[in-house]
Amino acid sequence: MSLGSALLIIGISAAPIAELRGGIPYAISQGYPAAAAYLLAVFGNLAIVPILLAGFEFGERILSKWRPTRTLMQSVFKRTRRKGRLIERVGPIALVLLVAIPLPGTGAWTGAIAARLFGIPTRRALPWIGVGVLIAGLLVLLISLGLFELFGIG
Repeated sequence: MSLGSALLIIGISAAPIAELRGGIPYAISQGYPAAAAYLLAVFGNLAIVPILLAGFEFGERILSKWRPTRTLMQSVFKRTRRKGRLIERVGPIALVLLVAIPLPGTGAWTGAIAARLFGIPTRRALPWIGVGVLIAGLLVLLISLGLFELFGIG
């Protein structure tokens, strides 16, 4: 349990695809207590969200300067928002569920992309993505502890 392994857990948890589903089981396999595994992984996963939201917003502004990319983005946003009536009705709960369900294709990265596509302002999206990350972390931790116990690992 060194600084290097703690940073690796944070990095795995911040990375797309792996996120908490990779960080928490890795931390437990390295002998971290459940609470430390949860805190490090959630920190890593939460730390990337404001960067993603700001980066997507910045990228959108840059790409909007050129007519072909602006037209493409407007088309994608218009189509997404037209099909996203459920998101508008359910609101933040949909964003929380998208992030909280620990399945492939869900998580903080997907939540940040969805928030941008559906036009949810960063100030509104950030806390709801955070709630989803906390729930997902708890679910992944419980599943990981159960699997490690079941197979006698750790």
